[in-house]
Amino acid sequence: MTDLTPLLIADRGQKARPIHLVDEARYPDWLKARSAEDRVLLAAHRFDGNSAGSFALLPRGGEFEVVAAIKDASALSPWCLAKLAESLPEGTYKLTSGEPGEAALGWLLAQHRFDTFRSRKEDTTSGPRVLLTGAPSRIDRLVRLADATALVRDLVNTPAGDLGPAELERAGRAEAAQAGASVTVTSGEQLADGYPLIAAVGAAATAERAPRLIELEWGRPDDPRVAIVGKGVCFDTGGLDLKPGSGMRLMKKDMGGAAHALALARLIMAERLPVRLHLLIPAVENAVSAAAYRPGDVIKSRQGLFVEIDNTDAEGRLVLADAMTKAAEASPELIVDFATLTGAARVALGPELPAMFVNQDELAAEIERAAREAEDPLWRLPLWEPYDEMLKSDVADLANSANSPMAGAVVAAMFLKRFVADETAWAHLDTYAWRDSAKPGRPKGGEALGLRAIFTLLERRYARPAGS
Repeated sequence: MTDLTPLLIADRGQKARPIHLVDEARYPDWLKARSAEDRVLLAAHRFDGNSAGSFALLPRGGEFEVVAAIKDASALSPWCLAKLAESLPEGTYKLTSGEPGEAALGWLLAQHRFDTFRSRKEDTTSGPRVLLTGAPSRIDRLVRLADATALVRDLVNTPAGDLGPAELERAGRAEAAQAGASVTVTSGEQLADGYPLIAAVGAAATAERAPRLIELEWGRPDDPRVAIVGKGVCFDTGGLDLKPGSGMRLMKKDMGGAAHALALARLIMAERLPVRLHLLIPAVENAVSAAAYRPGDVIKSRQGLFVEIDNTDAEGRLVLADAMTKAAEASPELIVDFATLTGAARVALGPELPAMFVNQDELAAEIERAAREAEDPLWRLPLWEPYDEMLKSDVADLANSANSPMAGAVVAAMFLKRFVADETAWAHLDTYAWRDSAKPGRPKGGEALGLRAIFTLLERRYARPAGS
């Protein structure tokens, strides 16, 4: 992983190239105050201050200053400096007015690279771009947010042949070792006895890719208990309801929920939030073999409900159900799960807007406020009770999918709702964990969508008392 720590440092009067941020409204007045030579140069560059992301270099002897156009110079977005961080020559830079704030996140992530599988690494002859900030107390948090986002990207981008259930377990153990957390892994006969849905989904995989439930616990026992659950389907063929080749192409990202959960756990532990954290990752490969679970099978869940398998490609909700049941047994005050669960959510909301399902209106309002503050958007969809009947089974307590193509994301959320007590606050994020096309600071590939929103929620909900 790219070391982002040296890219954001405290301003102690170091020599730095100035960055002037302008927008459409402010540019004319700013330009009037510049020298005639600068005005000529900017006109030659066809720089007009109107095109967000454009910039020009103004020579100053052997050095230069930067003038960059952004959407709103009075309210910096997390990504408004990302294009500069991707494009400027190496060196140290400083805003001429104000602090970078959350815009430092984009500055950092624009310089993150996933090149593990390139024989020739990306050209980095331009070297690092360092940004100075006069708010050193915020540096650690911003670097941690960037590192957590990069962790999601790296895990999701890693090919399934190199990241199976065992590798997810190693990733969980690495986070635990760094923070002093405990890890429990359930597999084999214990998994089959205690978590039959997880065991069934992973039954067709080879021994080297055997299913398991990975649990991490951290924090003081008397702090509020928070459970974070992440869908860890390391590759999804669809099982016997086999996906077409085009549908399988990106299924290395089907563990994107687990990547989000791991990254969120890292942030919680690094920021030492006063919670009793319980991280649960059901890690499986939904493969095809003679041992695969079949359409029409009935499996008794950990909770005791019998589930008829209508579709083996609706496996994510099955593994989450057993993991959420285990989380609920410890009576947490909040459960949050992340999952790349349904294509229906993407049809409804597109690739950049995770669907959010919440069983309490007050919690939903809290998350929406946090998402706006973090500029990490989510969109609430309903837990619509009448659609629960779509999960009816002729032979069991419920089926794992509907026989209708409609409301797929809602029906999947209604399935999960069966495994959470009504009195327990619960949020389910159906996230894509992927970016189909690049934007400044956000390359094509694995992406954290909803991570910062939920972390901001937890920061606000469980703020550590001053001086503690």
